[in-house]
Amino acid sequence: MKPGSDVSGIWAVVLAAGESSRMKSPKLVLPFKGRTIIENVILNILDSDLKNIIVVTGAWRDELMEKITGLPVSHCFNENYKSGMLSSVICGLNSLPLDAEAAFIFQGDQPGIDPEVVGIMIEKLKKSGRGIIIPVHKGKRGHPLLIDRKYFTRVSELDHETGLRGLMLKFPDDITEVDVDNEIILRDIDTKEDYLESINKIN
Repeated sequence: MKPGSDVSGIWAVVLAAGESSRMKSPKLVLPFKGRTIIENVILNILDSDLKNIIVVTGAWRDELMEKITGLPVSHCFNENYKSGMLSSVICGLNSLPLDAEAAFIFQGDQPGIDPEVVGIMIEKLKKSGRGIIIPVHKGKRGHPLLIDRKYFTRVSELDHETGLRGLMLKFPDDITEVDVDNEIILRDIDTKEDYLESINKIN
């Protein structure tokens, strides 16, 4: 991606198609900081410089659409959501316009990702010349992932068992890691315990 301040070519793909099997209910519509988890994810993205957002729905589509319909986002439905997260990534990337230059892959159950993290990653993408940007906290890689357009079709070729990790394994020399002080990039919500802990830890 070319250097510069314009981010109109960068999209956010929000993965919200999961079945919430461990929560046994649609976790993304649970209350969080006066809204829902999915609304907080979207609003945090909007608080960064990103304005192009597509939400990938699957299981619990109706419940999610009820919460996001009033927000400035696009959406696509992943018919293959039972195949796992990679199928949702593919659905999202395939739904982006042809002029999309890069895409963040956000998890729908990470309502605490700071907009500042997004800004740092965009800057690193433009300055580093690398095609894969990953936030890291104390040596551990987290989310979101930022990838250049050149990898959009490569993602569809990945093994579903390995998922996006396969992209990093195939192209290790094109990765730049961004150090992040906050452990929030490592924290998602899979269980009721995770949910309660996140409510207490994310201000």
